[in-house]
Amino acid sequence: MTFCLPLKCIATAVTISTALTAFAGVASATELRGWNIHVDDYPVSIAMESFAAEVAEKTGGEVTAKIYHNGVLGDQPDAIEQIRLGVIDFGEFSLGPMGQSVPEANVVSLPFIFPSIPKMYELMDGAVGDAIGEGLKAKGIVPLGWYDAGARSFYNSVHPINTPTDVEGLKIRVMSNDLFVKMVESMDGNATPMAFGEVYQSIKTGVVDGAENNPPSYESTNHFEVAKYYSMTEHLIIPECLCMSLKSWEKLTAEQQSVVMEAGRTSANLQRELWAKREAASLEKVKAGGTEVNMIADKAPFQTAMAPVYDSFLAANPGLTDLVNMIRDAK
Repeated sequence: MTFCLPLKCIATAVTISTALTAFAGVASATELRGWNIHVDDYPVSIAMESFAAEVAEKTGGEVTAKIYHNGVLGDQPDAIEQIRLGVIDFGEFSLGPMGQSVPEANVVSLPFIFPSIPKMYELMDGAVGDAIGEGLKAKGIVPLGWYDAGARSFYNSVHPINTPTDVEGLKIRVMSNDLFVKMVESMDGNATPMAFGEVYQSIKTGVVDGAENNPPSYESTNHFEVAKYYSMTEHLIIPECLCMSLKSWEKLTAEQQSVVMEAGRTSANLQRELWAKREAASLEKVKAGGTEVNMIADKAPFQTAMAPVYDSFLAANPGLTDLVNMIRDAK
């Protein structure tokens, strides 16, 4: 049997109690693991770090988040699957590849589905975002906020594009997706799927005449050095999603869920502001480098040319007709 003086016993008891309380606090804290493909100073990355900081602050440290940038937790398709399984807690993804698992997400990959980026914000923050969000939840993913990836436009080394007929005969690199191949073919262009890393040399050597992407990608890859015509067709406006695993979401208390959702929406607003600044800076840089940037006065002919793309898509996905019409009919 062990004996101790009363004061020493009390001091020992307090020490043990304090240690146990601290241990319990650590044990009850939740650290979320986040996936991000971008570098640390990219608009998405900055907004995600802001999201993590707000969650930690407003939950009093009960929920924290560590974000793994540069795709160190795997490539995007694998990360999406890990989110669904709860292996990764949250991440930021393009809705393009999410369409492989979530049919509703494929709708935003239709060319010219959104007339402008402001209209995309309005629709994604409303009924359209809610409808896509329900599709995501059915697959184990909870959307927290809709991020901006800008608008993709055509660029080439031959001439400006002002009407669909200007695309005729051009060899255009596209992402590996049947929707994008059909988009170029509907304007009598030659769609050429290839790895993004091969585009610069392929334009330089004439394997392709051009490609399509948003201004920051066009600028940061130096494609403007070999393709001097950038035409603001804005044919693809594909939002991105800051989203969380449903399995991880359900482990949070209702109060914590509220904080996480609010922080997600706040971070989306920040990301959109940062993206707009980055996009404007990129356009100024390519113009200074000799790029001819032209606006499209009337996109209606492009939209009309996309009829075969929509017909094919809706024939294969009749259940998405109402969602497509909800977007196209928005004023």
